Amino acid sequence: MTDLYRPLRSLREGNWFKLICGASFQHLPAVRNLTLAYTLAGADCVDVAADPAVITAAREAMWAASRLAAAGSEAFKFNSLPWLMVSLNDGEDPHFRKAEFDAAKCPADCTRPCESICPAEAIAFNHSHNNFSGVIDDLCYGCGRCLTVCPIQQISTRSYVFTPAAIAPLVLTGVDAVEIHTQVGRLADFKRLWQAIAPSLDQLKLIAISCPDGEGLIDYLWALYELISPLPCPLVWQTDGRPMSGDIGDGATRATIRLGQKVLAAKLPGYVQLAGGTNSYTVSKLVKQGLLGERTALANQRNVVINQDINYSDTCVENASVLTAGVSQPVDTTAQPPYRVAGIAYGSYARTLLAPVLDQLAQHSTEDSSVTINFSRNFPNGFHRADTMTSWIPRSNSTRLEVHPDLLHKAVGLADSLVSQIKSPMRLKQTIPKQTG
Repeated sequence: MTDLYRPLRSLREGNWFKLICGASFQHLPAVRNLTLAYTLAGADCVDVAADPAVITAAREAMWAASRLAAAGSEAFKFNSLPWLMVSLNDGEDPHFRKAEFDAAKCPADCTRPCESICPAEAIAFNHSHNNFSGVIDDLCYGCGRCLTVCPIQQISTRSYVFTPAAIAPLVLTGVDAVEIHTQVGRLADFKRLWQAIAPSLDQLKLIAISCPDGEGLIDYLWALYELISPLPCPLVWQTDGRPMSGDIGDGATRATIRLGQKVLAAKLPGYVQLAGGTNSYTVSKLVKQGLLGERTALANQRNVVINQDINYSDTCVENASVLTAGVSQPVDTTAQPPYRVAGIAYGSYARTLLAPVLDQLAQHSTEDSSVTINFSRNFPNGFHRADTMTSWIPRSNSTRLEVHPDLLHKAVGLADSLVSQIKSPMRLKQTIPKQTG
């Protein structure tokens, strides 16, 4: 049975999983296949660039996932469509930029460190397909790692900011949620963007605000809340600890957890969701600190009923304690926050995790053939099943993941290994040594 309220229930229960395809990532085959794999693995939300072509690719992938699941395989966690979110910005932001350089100026003896450091493989020299050299625009998502390694410092970035006039048509394309990227001190810019979004609020299921840390952060977030309230839908505060760094290593996740603790302690109305440095270590670290887990008991203590008769107004203030208009409360960032994290968004790490499969897909044979999918796999949660489905799968060759069953298995299995961490954090808890002293 399809659970139309599953994404919201995941927020309430503290196991919300969001895939970040990238605010500047516009490679349509990759967006489509990432969305397909993580949808089948049980993602609650997919965040994509505010580009009509990208939005369409993600929607097509969700449709394909629903068809695959309807064909009868229990090897998929899909039971409802995730919410489709687009990211917008109110000013200069690293998520909304592209690298660029003139390859003709590169020294002949350059070791090309920019090419090797790029996590998106967006930098090419004499590409085999068309002999192109430079930045592949659709693949670049603005991480900036190439900027500092160029020996002649010739790599720059091209940034963009959404104009209010461009917002309404994007929201009206059928997206479920909007995320606004902002920074401390940009209240006037945020207000201009919000005025463009406000007329379409009744069509949205969720509003998210993403903001990195900075001096006066909590006061700024309270000011934003006063500006946008009341809301007809849930509100998520995304704590962007260390933007686009989840694939770097263990330490990258510490910044987002610290920032999450800071925002939790402020008791802002809404949900707190981590991003920026999230990876395979994030859930275990949250569980160790008691910041992640079943939140149903907490919700019941606040008389919040978790069922299909959802009152969005109640949802928005679920985490509120006492609201003092215009005054933020002193924040002790070392204290144990009274509530837990509602979810985690994974971006660069989630994409990197599936990169080997997507690379294989790009190199896959282009011969047309009839497709029969035999879903037989041991998944991380211990079940095993074999199913065959042939009725609707496209017979023509393409770069679509669902046309290649072996790669689909691998991709969904890898996606599930990440999604299942937050969906079943107590399983991880059994492997974490108890703290002493």
